[in-house]
Amino acid sequence: MPPSASCDGFGSMSRDLVLVIGVGRSGTSAFTGILRETGFHVPQPEVEADDTNPRGFNEPRWVVDFHTRELKRRRVTTIDSRPAAFTATEKSATDDAVIAELRSWLDVQFVGAPRVVIKDPRISWFLPLWRRCAADLTATPSCATMLRPPTEVLGSARQWYGSWQNDASRAAGWVNIMLRTEHQTRDSARVFVRYDALLGDWRAQLARVGNRLGIAGLDEVEPAAAQRIAEFVDPQLRRQTPGWGDLAVPAHLRDLVDRVWDAMVPLAGDRGDPAGIDALRAEYEALYADAEAIAQSTVRAAKTKGRPAPATKSAADKPASTPPTPVPPRPLLGRVARRARRDLGRIRGRLRS
Repeated sequence: MPPSASCDGFGSMSRDLVLVIGVGRSGTSAFTGILRETGFHVPQPEVEADDTNPRGFNEPRWVVDFHTRELKRRRVTTIDSRPAAFTATEKSATDDAVIAELRSWLDVQFVGAPRVVIKDPRISWFLPLWRRCAADLTATPSCATMLRPPTEVLGSARQWYGSWQNDASRAAGWVNIMLRTEHQTRDSARVFVRYDALLGDWRAQLARVGNRLGIAGLDEVEPAAAQRIAEFVDPQLRRQTPGWGDLAVPAHLRDLVDRVWDAMVPLAGDRGDPAGIDALRAEYEALYADAEAIAQSTVRAAKTKGRPAPATKSAADKPASTPPTPVPPRPLLGRVARRARRDLGRIRGRLRS
């Protein structure tokens, strides 16, 4: 039996599903690549490597397309900063058609592969859906969340994804996703992994992941697999300079981002303060609600941008009203009616003769 397989008490093959979570540029690709080398199956085909990630994304193309479609359907972006965006995407977990589609695809992935790993930055929006489908398939789901300093994430995102979303919006999106992801995974088997720790000693982190998630064999990697891992886990992958630098983020949001990061770091040491994190989430939701209220005029202007303004005509521009058609006087109407009846009588008489 390969090291990636295990049997339950009845001798049947168990199913392990690891969901790799993290905002884009957090180190999720490297972590998924490591799991792959230990025997986890990455569903095919994959998103092709490009200049933004030359070592490969380790993302199933079907999953990316599925998530992208559902996000578009719910009017949510990948790094959406709205707390209400999660309310929209959670509806997928109660949509029978969506559930059936994902469950059918996922079931096929376990054929001949008892351990499957799914990675896509969009997966944070659909955790209830994935866990429901895993339960339907008697698979054991677990979550591995990658932690990388948010300033490094924002700097890398701006470098590789462009400025279509500004720094402040991305920073708010990071806060929104990280806080909600932490809350949604509290009742699941989960582990938090710092990206710098993974690059520094991937063996220690992998053994810790196996221990936290109850996955056997991750503390003993075969030499050939270890060599392959060592070839692509390079500490030089961490190329971003720490610190806010020239990131255009308001001071009060910077402060909140820093405090959220400080609250997340202990989770990578298997500690944490749930009450403190809940307070930060409530603070962010209040901050966002205030921002929405203040920016209402900007939102309304954006919605009407490009639409022609309704024309306003002066009294002089209005066309003259058409005079009403004159109505004949009532006596004249009577004479016309009597003549019509008389002519009709003559016609009937001729027809009888």
